[in-house]
Amino acid sequence: MDCRARRVGVEPSAVCQANIERILSVWESCRRNYSQDGPWLFGKFSIADAMYAPVASRFATYGVSLPQIAQDYISTIFEHSGMQEWLKAAEAEPEIIQESERGQPAP
Repeated sequence: MDCRARRVGVEPSAVCQANIERILSVWESCRRNYSQDGPWLFGKFSIADAMYAPVASRFATYGVSLPQIAQDYISTIFEHSGMQEWLKAAEAEPEIIQESERGQPAP
């Protein structure tokens, strides 16, 4: 997971696209069923949201086209104080593995 980069022009394989659609289906179902309880998958923040934080980051890194409900959920994840700390720590990470650095710097 590279929080410091944005990769452009990457087309997901059919298998990857099927996984993206499966994840989006889960997110949309949870948000439809629990949105009255708050902005997280099950209304209130839970381990499910923590586990999907890296997925949200990957979607941002690769610029995955997302429906509004998923964009809103990802915004909620990125606004969380723990995610903010994680992103700041990634930005400040002094060790760079050059062969792993790809894409454009994240805004």
